[in-house]
Amino acid sequence: MIVTRAAVPEDATELVRLRRLMFLAMNGRDSPGSWERDAEAKVRRQLAGPDGRLAGFVVVAGDEAGAPHLAACALGTIEERLPSPSHPSGRFGFVFNVCTDPRYRGRGYARATTEALLGWFAERGVTRVDLHATDDAEPLYRSLGFAEHSLALSLDVRSGESAVP
Repeated sequence: MIVTRAAVPEDATELVRLRRLMFLAMNGRDSPGSWERDAEAKVRRQLAGPDGRLAGFVVVAGDEAGAPHLAACALGTIEERLPSPSHPSGRFGFVFNVCTDPRYRGRGYARATTEALLGWFAERGVTRVDLHATDDAEPLYRSLGFAEHSLALSLDVRSGESAVP
C-alpha cells in the first residue's frame, strides 16, 4: 500500500528538487539558478498560507542512510473564475508539478499523489481540473479520466511572442 500525505512548508526544498528533476526529464537540460530559491520561498509561503489555494501530496522514502526524502509529489492550485452554467462554483484546479524521483519510478507513486490531489480538489468544490501532460505521463492522466478539452493558446508577455514549451 502506498502512503501519501499532504505536503507541508518544510517539504519546500524537496519539492523544488523534484520540480528540477521534472524539468530535466521534460527537456533534458539542467538549469539551476535563482528560480529554485524563489520557488522554495513561494512553496513555503503558499503551503503555510490560510487561503488554501496550493496543495501538494507526497510519498516519503528513505535512502541507505535512512535520511527521509520525497520519492514523489503532485502539486496543484485552485483558481477562482466567474461562475458559469457548467461550473457554478467558478473553481478550477490546475495540476502543475507531478514528479517521481527516478529511483522510485514504476511503483505507482505518481498515480497515488495525483489521486490524492484530485480528491483535495473535489473536497473544495472544484468542477474542472486542467494540466499539461508529457508524452510519458499522458497514459496515466487518461486512465484517471483526463481528456482533451480545448485548444490552449499561450503568450509570453515578457517577449510578446507565443510561448513554446
